[in-house]
Amino acid sequence: MVVTDAFAIETKGLRKTYATHHAVDSLDLTVERGEVFALLGPNGAGKTTTVEMLEGYRKRSGGDVSVLGVDPQRRTLDWRARIGIVLQSTGEFEDLSVQEVVEHFARYYPHPDQPMKVIERVGLLDKRKDRARVLSGGQRRRLDVALGIIGRPELLFLDEPTTGFDPQARREFWELIRDLAAGGTTILLTTHYLDEAETLADRVGVIARGRLVAVATPATLGGRGTAAAKVRWATPDGPQEHDTDTPATFVADLVTRFGGEVPELTVTRPSLEDAYLSMIQETA
Repeated sequence: MVVTDAFAIETKGLRKTYATHHAVDSLDLTVERGEVFALLGPNGAGKTTTVEMLEGYRKRSGGDVSVLGVDPQRRTLDWRARIGIVLQSTGEFEDLSVQEVVEHFARYYPHPDQPMKVIERVGLLDKRKDRARVLSGGQRRRLDVALGIIGRPELLFLDEPTTGFDPQARREFWELIRDLAAGGTTILLTTHYLDEAETLADRVGVIARGRLVAVATPATLGGRGTAAAKVRWATPDGPQEHDTDTPATFVADLVTRFGGEVPELTVTRPSLEDAYLSMIQETA
């Protein structure tokens, strides 16, 4: 493959082999510039191995890779400054305050963001003077994110970023991701929270047994967008349900039959979780 910068990320035939085990097996992937791409898969599927090869932390066994127009195995300091990485945990600066840690990391980049601005964006402004060791699990994740974005990255890798967040903190973090994406940052996200992928991602990819089995928008993954709808309602004889490709027509008929409101009416299509689990089960 001729290395270009047409895509933020491009792989062809990417492989990682340990003896006879194929952790990543001939993976072809493209991530557009400015896109939020979520990588989904069960534990051991090859997500982390793939991301580490893209980041340049793990050597590949074969295939071609371009990340911001550079082969990660030939990375330079300039290239490093263009990417941000949020690992599952850093935890190496327990005796420094939040502000000291962020200011320390800012010195590694040629054009860093303002430390206090970043601390505020991740919701740690009132904790800026606290030592890292006294932060809660969710607050530590926010600090990890701050360190990932302090260098104003063109491409941000987020590995399970909201682990340990309470529901409100997750929602606030999602707003931060939307803000970064709106500013043009390309984001590769790994997550086990399917609602997170559905909310944030422009496209999702599903990895199983080291292979990329599907890439689509969250709304169309696994044929969700055209799958039959399930209509449920209540009658004196008990709950009823019907699968239909034309739910609007079917509901209109129900309304006519009931002469108005249909008791306990719901119309649903397969969720992202339904589509994902079906794919995983098919490859098991």
